[in-house]
Amino acid sequence: MAKLSPAIQESRPASMSISLLLVVILVLPFLGAIVASGLPRHARTSAAILSWVVALVSLGCLAALWPMFQDGETLRYEVPWLPSLGVNLVLRLDGLSWLFSALILGIGALVVLYARYYMSPKDPVPRFFSFLLAFMGAMQGVVLSGNLIQLVVFWELTSLFSFLLIGYWHQNPAAREGSRMALTVTAIGGIALLVGMILIGRIVGSYDLDVVLASREAIQTSPLYLPALILLLLGAMTKSAQFPFHFWLPRAMAAPTPVSAYLHSATMVKAGIFLLIRFWPVLAGSESWYLIVGGMGLATLLLGAWCAIFQHDLKGLLAYSTISHLGLIVLLLGLGSPLACIAAIFHTVNHATFKASLFMAAGIIDHEAGTRDMRKLSGLFRFMPFTATLAMVAAAAMAGVPLLNGFLSKEMFLAEAVASAHTHGLNMLLPALATLASAFSVLYSLRFIHATFFGPAPTELDRIPHEPPAWMRRPVEVLVALCLVVGIFPAVTVGPFLKSAAVSVLGFDLPYYSLALWHGFNLPLVLSLVALAGGVGLYVVFGKRINANPRGGPWGWKRLNGGWLFERTMTGLFKGSEAMVRLFGATRQQPQLRAIVLVALLAGGLAAIGAGLVIHPIMPTLTLSNWAFAGLWLVGASCAVAAAWQAKYHRLAAVVLMGGAGLASCLSFVWLSAPDLAVTQLLVEVVTTVLLLLGLRWLPKRLETIRLPQAMEKRSRRRRRIDLIIAAAVGTSLAAISYAVMTRPSIEGISRFFVEHAYKDAGGRNIVNVILVDFRAFDTFGEITVLGIVGLTIFALLRRFRPAEDTLSNPSQQSVQDASDRDHETRSEGDTLKETMLIPRVVMRWIFPFIILLAVHLFLRGHDLPGGGFAAGVALSIAFILQYMASGARWVEERLAIRPIVWIGVGLVVAALSGIGSWLFGYPFLTSWFQYADLPILGRVPLASAVLFDLGVVVLVVGATVLTLVALAHQSLRKPKQRDAEEGEPS
Repeated sequence: MAKLSPAIQESRPASMSISLLLVVILVLPFLGAIVASGLPRHARTSAAILSWVVALVSLGCLAALWPMFQDGETLRYEVPWLPSLGVNLVLRLDGLSWLFSALILGIGALVVLYARYYMSPKDPVPRFFSFLLAFMGAMQGVVLSGNLIQLVVFWELTSLFSFLLIGYWHQNPAAREGSRMALTVTAIGGIALLVGMILIGRIVGSYDLDVVLASREAIQTSPLYLPALILLLLGAMTKSAQFPFHFWLPRAMAAPTPVSAYLHSATMVKAGIFLLIRFWPVLAGSESWYLIVGGMGLATLLLGAWCAIFQHDLKGLLAYSTISHLGLIVLLLGLGSPLACIAAIFHTVNHATFKASLFMAAGIIDHEAGTRDMRKLSGLFRFMPFTATLAMVAAAAMAGVPLLNGFLSKEMFLAEAVASAHTHGLNMLLPALATLASAFSVLYSLRFIHATFFGPAPTELDRIPHEPPAWMRRPVEVLVALCLVVGIFPAVTVGPFLKSAAVSVLGFDLPYYSLALWHGFNLPLVLSLVALAGGVGLYVVFGKRINANPRGGPWGWKRLNGGWLFERTMTGLFKGSEAMVRLFGATRQQPQLRAIVLVALLAGGLAAIGAGLVIHPIMPTLTLSNWAFAGLWLVGASCAVAAAWQAKYHRLAAVVLMGGAGLASCLSFVWLSAPDLAVTQLLVEVVTTVLLLLGLRWLPKRLETIRLPQAMEKRSRRRRRIDLIIAAAVGTSLAAISYAVMTRPSIEGISRFFVEHAYKDAGGRNIVNVILVDFRAFDTFGEITVLGIVGLTIFALLRRFRPAEDTLSNPSQQSVQDASDRDHETRSEGDTLKETMLIPRVVMRWIFPFIILLAVHLFLRGHDLPGGGFAAGVALSIAFILQYMASGARWVEERLAIRPIVWIGVGLVVAALSGIGSWLFGYPFLTSWFQYADLPILGRVPLASAVLFDLGVVVLVVGATVLTLVALAHQSLRKPKQRDAEEGEPS
């Protein structure tokens, strides 16, 4: 194997203007996706113009950076994210990433223009362009990432957005199936890639890409090299549809043709190629790399070409030809020589141009003729001569015809196959196999041309084919022109870009290569001519039999059909999962909870026994305060036990008793000098108790007078006894662990750090709140996100819930009051209830502004004194809850425009922006700042940026709590659910 020299180049920190261009290139597609998602359903032209402008502006920013890469320079822009873990946001642009970024943006702009005329006005086209722009941004993130973990994040985003694009026509079962298959395969590869990147980071000691690319020796001599290599290759090979993971790509052809032209020619399938090229300097050159990468590439090259020959669907033929050409690129990278790497980069560019144009041409044929089946298509040249000419030129480039770009890179491939024939024993047959694959390429390209554009006029079409709109054909014309220009003037057109990309991979000491059209009469040229002649001869001999093949696939197709194997595997997994559920699952929640608790008890017990947990009895000095504290906990424990006892038939009493247990916890915090926790516990206890009381109204009634059969009663008693034993065992175990911890010498933990740095670094004296909004703000951000999701989930579940009829009857006290009103002629039904609630209603309305003032007070003092954003949010929620309780949902919502979902969104945005703002000053996400300021009247006061984050917490907590309140309160305004027809009265 050839010995490789790592490409170690100095990365230059980008200036402010250059950094801005890098950020625009990455962020602008995502911003465009957000704007496009908000456009009206049928705003096809507006969405297309927006997407086109985004792609062109990003491409312009990229073009402005090109002069810096002519000398092999690398630009780098770094934003601290999690510096303590070595994870930062790094944008890194060199010649290779510039070239791939140009493909992503350039072909993306052409696809946007093409899609404007391809997509039907009846489709929600803005949603399509939103997905397309988001995918463009994710691909930009992959090629611009300078951090391994960041690269994996964008890598998985490409899988997600490709799933949405492939399944865009979700009403089509084939589209749903293809998107599911693509997501499953590529997401599994993404997980493997994440583990591989973690292993590489562990070997190197850093996740920074520059550090990794400079650590070839450390990586290849590490015992973790082979596992890391296999995992990384799993990610790359699944994304680039290499054997045996190739089967998802043909199924993805159910996507709209613009998706196929973009994802499956220039972007998604090239992400795996980019990964292989990016890590080629540090991973290639070993025997393992040669066998795995070269072997998979060769198998994919031959299998894809063989299957492409027999496809009757135009897009199916192009899909398998894509698989074959991707295998060609992977094979070149597997050979391990620098010249083969350059050839792989060159063919990556060429393949993107001619394959994107071919997919667009196939889409035009489908759009104007109504079918892609080559058995129904023939003689289209007389109906659409311009499109036919363009498609023939692109297909000739795919076949490797001279004076086209495909010929140059394919000749470089054949030259490397010849040169590698004597470097390894397994390479002896490589020239012959490469020539055979090239002949197959000529065969299916010729079939594409002849079966579609020549022969008699089609007779099985439901329309007369015609040329598409001129602007729909323009992208194809541009790409075909590139095939011609690069094929005739390669050194002038693509030469500088290829050299820059090669320098970024191989370093400045490049091997000699030539992009000249004529290299003399040599063996690679002979093999090219043999392939051309062989492909033509094969089509002449077998063309009619291939066209008449009813299977639409090669002989023995079922055994080679990975999609069939995938479906069998998924079916087996589903059946196995169902069997596991039947064996170990339960239809009711109680047995599941019992199993979870028992497993936790067993795991904790084994851990305690294994660690040698010993209880050391210590007799404390009994004082009056100790007895008082014990009495407090005795009351709390009694409330908890009584709540469990009453929960079955007396739910109201159980909720009240639970509130008593919560109040005992609150007083315990006060006793232990934790006022911040006590305030929060008290407020949360009030809110949860009221919401539970509101929710109990709509639960089915359970009456003690209803007796179960004796056998069921015995089982119920036995189950309750088992539950009591489990509860006692868990409680005793927790008490023992707590006692063991509290009676051991205290260990100096991290609490001293917070005490010493809370005021010095964060400007706050309330250590608990400083931890929440500063030191552990990222955790808090995740927690409020979960809280918002919980609120939305409750609302979604209760939105379609309809109360049962037996839950709508009035409480007994209200029934008595209404009966008394009916007995008096001077009173109307409900008067007594109104009079009973008059004073509470007035009081609740009056204290509304005072509770708001209390919430503001808790919020403003939270950084230095007990309070904070969460407590303020819960307090403000209580104000809304009291209004609903006093006056009802209609009265409140007629007077207050409550939009809790907006509150949740605003809270998340405010919290996120408070963290993103720190990036503007070069600090990690959610880094806070504080400073004292002299304000009029108030005097010298501390100002902390963490207050903005805390404000987001307040708004989101209010939104999530009020959304839950609204979901419960609106049940009283809805009609009861109707019984099924068979349960109603007979007709």
